[in-house]
Amino acid sequence: MKFKGYRRKDGGIGIRNHILIIAVDECCEGIARKISHEVEGSIVLTNHYTCMYAGNEELVNTMIGSAINPNVSGALIISMGCGSIDNEVLAAPIRERGRDVESFVVRDMKGTQNSINTGISLAKSLRKKADACELSEGRIEELIIGIKCGGSDTSSGLASNPSVGRAADILVEGGATAVAGELIELITCEDILRERAVNDEVGEKILKLIKEESDRWHIEGTDVETMSIGNSVGGLTTLEEKSLGALYKTGTAPIQGVLTIDNSGMEKPRDRGFYLSEVTHLCGGAGMHFAALGAHLILWTTGSAGFNNAIVPVIRVSGNESCINEDIDVDATGIMRGEESVDSVAQKILDKVEGVANGEGTVIEGIGYSYCTLYQKDQRLEKLMFKGCSK
Repeated sequence: MKFKGYRRKDGGIGIRNHILIIAVDECCEGIARKISHEVEGSIVLTNHYTCMYAGNEELVNTMIGSAINPNVSGALIISMGCGSIDNEVLAAPIRERGRDVESFVVRDMKGTQNSINTGISLAKSLRKKADACELSEGRIEELIIGIKCGGSDTSSGLASNPSVGRAADILVEGGATAVAGELIELITCEDILRERAVNDEVGEKILKLIKEESDRWHIEGTDVETMSIGNSVGGLTTLEEKSLGALYKTGTAPIQGVLTIDNSGMEKPRDRGFYLSEVTHLCGGAGMHFAALGAHLILWTTGSAGFNNAIVPVIRVSGNESCINEDIDVDATGIMRGEESVDSVAQKILDKVEGVANGEGTVIEGIGYSYCTLYQKDQRLEKLMFKGCSK
């Protein structure tokens, strides 16, 4: 598989050519969106956790990682000037990775309208530089594919997940890198996954991180659900059943590692192959985790509603007859009717991957609006639950 993309100064290649406008403080949200409205191909990323969460490097690293995603050409960084995160904390590493960076502080602009005017000028300058980037040829070995499920139902484990898993195996065999997230969806599958680990260290890390994620979400007395109403309406009866269905989307390739995402850093794939990761199971946050890990696109299976991300195109796959509409990229319902095989649907997915990598839009790309939702583990809870544990 070959594709035409945008070669970056750090050697990476993107399949999209976005400008990212980062509102470091949530108070800059309106200003950032006013600027974005005037600049085509720009995306707004806002820190809705507020500026008071400075010091949590997980959040900061996600913002930085998103700005150096290969699909992003440059970033405009905006802060109010009274918060805890200095613009240069983000700008310096983004600049070091060869991305174009502009920034300003609202307080220094002496007013909101001046800030908007300044931002529009800077963002248009970044857009002009992005537009000057010519298409060049990329290879399958350069692609990173994110894998996630959502709105799971009975068809997920029977049709869409096995099809994506097979497509992932073929992509990895061809030299691509695939990264599956949401460890909480793999509870009870630990031993199966450990058998696929390339060594004992990776195997032990799989067990450790799945247990920690389970502990975070299943604290006695909190009644936090990880089995949604939609899952139950869709025919799933237990977390174990849901997990075994979700397992299929990971395919069968050897697991090269488990990518940690926490305040100590954000691990990225070192070599080609298949990886698990701490990408959250929460859809919006997962999209930004995948962006920060450097994913070019996401394969997303569903038996229900949709999921989108402005930075990383999302290819939607479904085997639910009632879910097939203009929002689904790949129809896997033939498997449920006994008319199609997993291999044939996997080929449809591969064809779509090639098309999207070559600039073809997904069915709702640019239409289905989505926030760039930041997610982070609460460091107070982490300290209480895992004190003394080495990550």
